[in-house]
Amino acid sequence: MTSRRLSNATVQSLPASVAVPPYDRASVAPGIVHLGVGAFHRAHQAAYVDDCLAAGETGWGIVGVSLRSPDTRDALTPQDGLYTLAVRGSDGEALHIIGSIQSMLVAPEDPGAVLAALTDPRTRIVTLTITEKAYLRAADGSLDENHPDIVHDLGNPGSPRTAHGFLAEALVRRRAAGTPPFTVLCCDNLPANGATLHRLLVGFAKLRDAGAAASGDAALAGHIADDVAFPSSMVDRIVPATTDADRARIAVELGLEDAWPVMTEPFRQWVIENRFPAGRPAWEKFGVTMVEDVRPFEDMKLRLLNGAHSGIAYIGLLSGHVTVDRAFADPAIRAFVDRLWAEAIPTLPGDAGLDTSAYTAELAERFSNTALAHRTAQIANDGSQKLPQRIVATAIERIQAGLVPEHLTLVIAAWIAACEARGKDLPEAHFTDPLDAALAALDERRMLERVAAVFDWAGFASGKPERQTLIELVAAHREHILQGGIVLALSALGIPEPINVG
Repeated sequence: MTSRRLSNATVQSLPASVAVPPYDRASVAPGIVHLGVGAFHRAHQAAYVDDCLAAGETGWGIVGVSLRSPDTRDALTPQDGLYTLAVRGSDGEALHIIGSIQSMLVAPEDPGAVLAALTDPRTRIVTLTITEKAYLRAADGSLDENHPDIVHDLGNPGSPRTAHGFLAEALVRRRAAGTPPFTVLCCDNLPANGATLHRLLVGFAKLRDAGAAASGDAALAGHIADDVAFPSSMVDRIVPATTDADRARIAVELGLEDAWPVMTEPFRQWVIENRFPAGRPAWEKFGVTMVEDVRPFEDMKLRLLNGAHSGIAYIGLLSGHVTVDRAFADPAIRAFVDRLWAEAIPTLPGDAGLDTSAYTAELAERFSNTALAHRTAQIANDGSQKLPQRIVATAIERIQAGLVPEHLTLVIAAWIAACEARGKDLPEAHFTDPLDAALAALDERRMLERVAAVFDWAGFASGKPERQTLIELVAAHREHILQGGIVLALSALGIPEPINVG
């Protein structure tokens, strides 16, 4: 591997086959603060913003903020924020150098610097990809007021730990300075993600207001409710984890070392509700769909892409398949996914102009991409946070329509089985879940009771009359897996093709 590093000083020495930023990075001003600078953001939003900068919209540079780990900052800062986006299809790979991230901050090291970036009048949009679990929701979907980080942020508003704390304190400071509020654009896989974050942040602000009432400064919740825009959005691009082999291959192609290139597929999609009172980039010029209501697109993606991804991940893990393309090539898993789609499609709105046939055909092509090597274990992470919107909500609607969600509920059973298989048929830390401690304590009680306990811990279908039906269906699937593995569970659904275990 070369010892020379990708940077502003070396980028012009790259081969002509590598696309580099065609704009003067020194002329770019920050306009967006992004919370949660992971691989997905760098393959998706940062790439769209890079296109806008290349078109001359130089007021939209990104200040990246890591809320936890310094790893991304440590990798990108020596590279002046530059990194390689490797777009990989079955027919080849194209390399793009992305320059839209202008600087990187690590919140635990310097929360004051993060607040300074958020209160900068040039910051007009704050985007987030912090993963579902970082929204700190209780089982009923409201803010978890007892979470230690929420308690900390309420008591220490000037040095917050959470996205809620940073957003709230920044909005307080902007209002005091007479600076208009920024638009908050959530890009995580949450139902109605903008409205969800709005509700959670108003809840956090009410707690702050209660503490500030004695001083007469208790208007934050109303300000956020009335004056701050929270458009919902739907994002889609498959982004596998970067491996050391990826780094080595990219270094050879560049003739330079890149500490953290990002792998992705050719497909990308972003649908955004068009509510940006402080302005926005002209994303629509580069394929972003600006709409009045994102919900139909969001539901289609969550239920058909993300739901299928979870099914492929957990059934694939139980079948010995390491990557999505290998699992999807298994005829039994492919048949299962087709039937999962058949259960989910009737729950989507029929009057929104959604072309589900074209969408699932495109998904099948994406799942078959042999170049991505998207690991099933990566998708399996945090299932208790992902399954409610990907699987459980769909299953509830199917029951309400008088239909049986047989394949949807097998995904839940496969998740439980895959969690329990760690340290046995699967490596101990093959994937993780916020409920790991509770799941490890599952005992040998009757299957119905075991599944009911998991539903309680995860908050699945809480308060819904369909909950008991779901528990019974999941318990029956889990019993099949216990008795004869995933092969028996699929066979019970009429999918007799042998699973290609190994």
